[in-house]
Amino acid sequence: MEAHFVTFYSPGTLIVETTEEPIGSWDVDEAKRRAHTIRERHGATPYAFQFTTRSRRDTDLDSTECARSPYYFLGGTVETLAQVKARATEADRILVNNMEGNGYARVITNTNSYRWVQPLRADDVVLEWP
Repeated sequence: MEAHFVTFYSPGTLIVETTEEPIGSWDVDEAKRRAHTIRERHGATPYAFQFTTRSRRDTDLDSTECARSPYYFLGGTVETLAQVKARATEADRILVNNMEGNGYARVITNTNSYRWVQPLRADDVVLEWP
């Protein structure tokens, strides 16, 4: 038995807010449509989503994750470390230090509801978003 899920990620107060829903397949357009309906605490809306697939054999007690997609970001601004440094103000000091210290080549900033910045991995996808 196999089932697919989509997890939506929204800015939270201290940690990411998530909403997970079953989905028929890894359909990006369907996930984008569903993202419009997601509202977390304080009116936060998704900045990204990710697909997972879980499977279970008849002899298994519970399912296990067997596949995970990259993140699909719902719009946002991508910046390299050099770009962040070039425009950085004192308010960006921690971001620059984190990028340098952790080896992050790029970050994405999303403002769909609240400002959210996180590393952008090589296989992540930035989608067009209204």
